[in-house]
Amino acid sequence: MEESGNNGLESGEMHNTHPKDFVCPITCNIFYDPVTIETGQTYERSAIQEWLDRGNSTCPITGQKLQNTQLPKTNYVLKRLIASWLEENPNFVTDKALDEADSAAVLTSPVSVISQASINISMEVRHAISNIVSSEVLEEAESAVLCVERFWLEENVDVEIQNMLLKPPVINGLVEILINSVDLQVLRATIFLLSELGFKDAAVIQTLTRVESDVDCIVTLFKSGLMEAVVLIYRFGLSIQRLQEMDLAGSLLNVVKKKEDGNKMQLSPKSAAVILLRKILGRSKEGSLIAVAVLAENAIESILVSLKAKQVEERIAAVGILLRCIQEDGKCRNMMADKADLAPILGSFMEVSNDEQFEIIMFLSELVKLNRRTFNEQILQNIKDGGECSTMHSLLVYLQTAPRDQCPVVAGFLLQLDILVEPRKSSIYREEAMDVLLSCLGNSDFPTAQISAAETIMSLQGRFSTSGRPLARYVLLERVGFAKGCMKPKRRDNNSSGPGDVELSIKAEERANDEWERKMAFVLVSHDFGLLFEPLAKGLKSKYAALFSACFVSATWLSHMLKVLPDMGILDAARVCLLDHFVSIFITTTDIEEKALALLGMNSFVHQPEGLQYLSSNMKDIMRGLKELRRSTALAFEMLKVLCEGEESSAELWSHQELFLVDCSKNGEVLSIAYFKEKIISGHSDGTIKVWSVGGTNLHLLQETQEHSKGVTSLAIIESEEKLYSGSLDKTIKVWSLGSDVIQCIQVHDVKDQVHNLVVSKTIACFIPHGAGIRVYSWGEESKLLNSNKHVKCLNLVRGTLYCGCHDSSIQEVDLATGTVSYIHIGSRKLLGKPNIVQSLQMYDEQLFSASTTLDGAAVKIWSMSNNSVIATLSTAMDIRTMAVSSDLTYLGGRGGVVEIWGRDKLNKIDALQTGRICKVACMTLNEREDVLVIGTSDGRIQAWGL
Repeated sequence: MEESGNNGLESGEMHNTHPKDFVCPITCNIFYDPVTIETGQTYERSAIQEWLDRGNSTCPITGQKLQNTQLPKTNYVLKRLIASWLEENPNFVTDKALDEADSAAVLTSPVSVISQASINISMEVRHAISNIVSSEVLEEAESAVLCVERFWLEENVDVEIQNMLLKPPVINGLVEILINSVDLQVLRATIFLLSELGFKDAAVIQTLTRVESDVDCIVTLFKSGLMEAVVLIYRFGLSIQRLQEMDLAGSLLNVVKKKEDGNKMQLSPKSAAVILLRKILGRSKEGSLIAVAVLAENAIESILVSLKAKQVEERIAAVGILLRCIQEDGKCRNMMADKADLAPILGSFMEVSNDEQFEIIMFLSELVKLNRRTFNEQILQNIKDGGECSTMHSLLVYLQTAPRDQCPVVAGFLLQLDILVEPRKSSIYREEAMDVLLSCLGNSDFPTAQISAAETIMSLQGRFSTSGRPLARYVLLERVGFAKGCMKPKRRDNNSSGPGDVELSIKAEERANDEWERKMAFVLVSHDFGLLFEPLAKGLKSKYAALFSACFVSATWLSHMLKVLPDMGILDAARVCLLDHFVSIFITTTDIEEKALALLGMNSFVHQPEGLQYLSSNMKDIMRGLKELRRSTALAFEMLKVLCEGEESSAELWSHQELFLVDCSKNGEVLSIAYFKEKIISGHSDGTIKVWSVGGTNLHLLQETQEHSKGVTSLAIIESEEKLYSGSLDKTIKVWSLGSDVIQCIQVHDVKDQVHNLVVSKTIACFIPHGAGIRVYSWGEESKLLNSNKHVKCLNLVRGTLYCGCHDSSIQEVDLATGTVSYIHIGSRKLLGKPNIVQSLQMYDEQLFSASTTLDGAAVKIWSMSNNSVIATLSTAMDIRTMAVSSDLTYLGGRGGVVEIWGRDKLNKIDALQTGRICKVACMTLNEREDVLVIGTSDGRIQAWGL
């Protein structure tokens, strides 16, 4: 009985205890309509549906996020098992039933059960928070952090729990976990919670920044690769100096470049990194280095993506970074222009501060300094049409209240947008922009704004290099014919583009450039009847080099454009304001490019009666510069013809003025003379060599040396080596260093024969000996005699070929490499019983000039070296002994102390220079610029004339 009784108790307990798998974990009752969701957990349908209807999206038991919130069909297998079990245990329901149906309804209500579940969650989170604060076991604290993070992400943390988490002890506990934990998942969870709490309450950030070591810990974790920590660093609001001292640039760039897999934080790490990177860029030297690093790390594309960010702060930060990169390396603007989405930036314009608005304007204005005009205009059109509000109206509103230093950039950008269509008779945007530019340019009390206005006007010409540098100056030099070539537009790489496509593209760019330039020049000069010329003229008198340069280029450009624009009656205004400045610059400047630009400016008025009259009144001063530029540009020649009434050969055009006369007769004849840089070197018949410095109209003796014992017949210079070679009747050739004010003898070559008419190269020397033939001397080796059957009078050496003028009037060509001798002119021994000696040979522009007596009717013959034929002659009665040739003139010197000047173009005698004595012009030379002629005479004098 006893045994039977125990068995009965056990049996009763067994029958009155249901299997736990038959009970819903939410309602704690046996399933009626069980459903098994994707996590494998089973719930009562009504209970789990209520759970989901409350906005939950996770499994109540596992906490896993549900991918599908649609409930599946009933779990009939489980339902049948429960039905079978209930048939075997009919008393179970009766034993467990409640007395009242209403009470039963309360217990099985999903609402009440979920409320109980919420209580259970709250208890779990509270317990986790307690462990964060007080647990001395690191693993417990780490688990607690993960638990709180999980509930936070599930949005299961109510306001009360949030308030608990915001308490300083909890924040300090989280920091302790950061300091001690090495688990990456825990560290990320901790950073996540601190960041989210910081966004909830600024007091959290104050708690963190109160302790210096806590900040250092978070910075160290960030630099070690925990990129989420950057959000906290951003929230700390540290100063620029402090951020720069932390050396965060490299780590920030890593975050910027890293592709985000999915952000769960209120502010993404990349957003924080971009904002911080902009902050530390600043305007310092460190910022410049960081911008270079951004470019080197190829992070531009990642930053361009931030232009479309949700946060306006991130967009503006991206603008600042990109602008700084352009300022460091202008070539990067090309990629930015290709890939930047500007619409979000334009949409943010009215939402940001004034400083940020100007930064946007600066970025946009720099972005359209591309070397592709068609692309520039496309971007400008996108900007004009891209904002939610009118971009031009927004710019106008900003311009009306902008600080003075910012006004020129804003006004210039507004003008560019305004002329995208053909300029109209009136435009409020254009009028306001022009008024601002004129006001800034004319106000010398604000030089920064004045320079900015001048440079803005210059850049409006519209052509830029690949780095965004304005090319107005170089384009104008090219138009003068002075520049060797400006930077041309480069096409994008495109394998499908053939040569024809490239040519069409270049022509399209040139047309677009010309059209833009025409429209912009029209807008600038037509405003208020050419009022712009007044402040430009004022800028030409400025002491600031940058202001003068920009005003000079702009004034030259706009004056030049008046020739292609419709006649608006403003040429007189431009002439009155600018012509005297152009003439003054042309006369006084030593910069050859400035002289060329001034020439272009003067040329704008040379065909205007009043302009021609003014230029003619200053013709003597203008002439020197025109002659100097004539070799570089046809424009100078054209103006020369206009000023001289079309007569190129007039004596006034090529007038010479005596510069100096020095008597060296105590040293005998001046046998040879050379010009090197600003020094003249003379060789005399007593063996003396003198070195003179040229200073305007004065000649100063620097050195006198008598290393040779007999007359110095020849002086030759190799400019590239700065060496002088002297040949003498004492049978030596001496080599001199020209590196300083004085010359030094560095080598002596004993050539065993008198030296006449020495010519040299780096490897050999050639000279005429006492008898027949030519001596060819290789430096340091034996000499050899060539052409021994001819008596040679003069030599000229050009690129390894020796030209010989002989006593029998023949002219020979000797190939020194092979020793081959050929004739340019065969000649004859005597003409009318007298020798017809070739006294001088000169080579210029592939033409050979030979001078001899006039017995055959032509004293000077000019030979074409392409076919050895005579192409011109000069007839003179002079007994020529020496000759010099320039690009424009031929100088002939001989007996009687006269130097004749002949024009090369028209082959006419222009003038004759008188020495004032009965003597022989023994030698002559020109300076490098060909505007100073120096002669040496048989009575020992050195005399010079300048053009």
